Amino acid sequence: MEFGILFTSHPNTEAEPYPHRDVHARVTRQVVRADELGYDYAWVAEHHFSAEYGIMPDVFVYAAYLAALTKRIKLGTAVVTLPLASPLRVAENTAFVDILSNGRFALGLGSGYRKYEFDGFGADFEARRDVQEEALPLLMELFHNKRVDHHGDHFNVKVDGAYELFPHPLQEPHPPIFLAGATDRSIGVAARMGFGLFLSSWTPFAELERQAAHYRKGLEETPDALRANPARGHVDVARWVYVAETDAKAKRDSEAGIMRNLAHFGSGHTSGYLGTVSQDVGAKSRDYDSLTRDIILHGSPTTVIAKIEELHAMAGNASVMLHFPPWYGAEKALASLELFAGEVIPKFKESPRAAKRA
Repeated sequence: MEFGILFTSHPNTEAEPYPHRDVHARVTRQVVRADELGYDYAWVAEHHFSAEYGIMPDVFVYAAYLAALTKRIKLGTAVVTLPLASPLRVAENTAFVDILSNGRFALGLGSGYRKYEFDGFGADFEARRDVQEEALPLLMELFHNKRVDHHGDHFNVKVDGAYELFPHPLQEPHPPIFLAGATDRSIGVAARMGFGLFLSSWTPFAELERQAAHYRKGLEETPDALRANPARGHVDVARWVYVAETDAKAKRDSEAGIMRNLAHFGSGHTSGYLGTVSQDVGAKSRDYDSLTRDIILHGSPTTVIAKIEELHAMAGNASVMLHFPPWYGAEKALASLELFAGEVIPKFKESPRAAKRA
């Protein structure tokens, strides 16, 4: 199993005062440390206009910067908000960062879920999935054919004749491409188009199992031309993670922070996000102990290992994307990442034969 970390560049407004520039140095230190600790992926997330979540206007700029600071970790976007972007620029920048990172780039895409971001750009929030579903085939045509002549409801683009998409990525036919899915519609699109699938950090295990099965069923509909995506069939589940020496210490360290974060996702800022990803979380309140049952991965290494095994048995996920709010403080967050790397990851990196001997 692979393990990545989702870095949302979410400021701790109490420790990183307005205008919160310090968040970027802190997140960069965490990414560099993740590289040293052996994590497989560092995922960076696009967000705009608010200090209550991420401050990251351009994930391609940041990924290129991180490529120069890291050695082995793969760098990915989780996600580029595709309805706010030009598919041509996404294709160009994906190829360019793949070159700059020496083939360590992965592209994650999504339709977005924060209306204020769409309002800021003058984009239609309600039409976001329609825009995305027109953009995705256009993007894949660019990757495969390097040329496009498209006239649709949302995009009119033409690159043909003597002109083509430059640069070309190192990874062929393109870097791994994932799509974030919180509804059957988006999950179905991911499967039919041969994308890997990102699943939400707030969705309970049982619903993740259903969503993963829906995705795998849809993979049968992927046309041959789109089956070369290295991420096809790969389910990556995001989870809120905090590891400490004991379950009790993990709760003491993280309870206030994760419940504060849950309150934010239940607010109007996220345009009904919790109700979309999980009727369970969106429709009723949960306390810390109920969250640990089938949503968050908090506790001792032994507890977290058991939860990951349970999750994998249900969803068949190939990777876990660790996520955490900034409220624990930089030192505790880093201690959690180090303990996870030292005590949890090795349990999932052993070969079946070695594990059986142990």
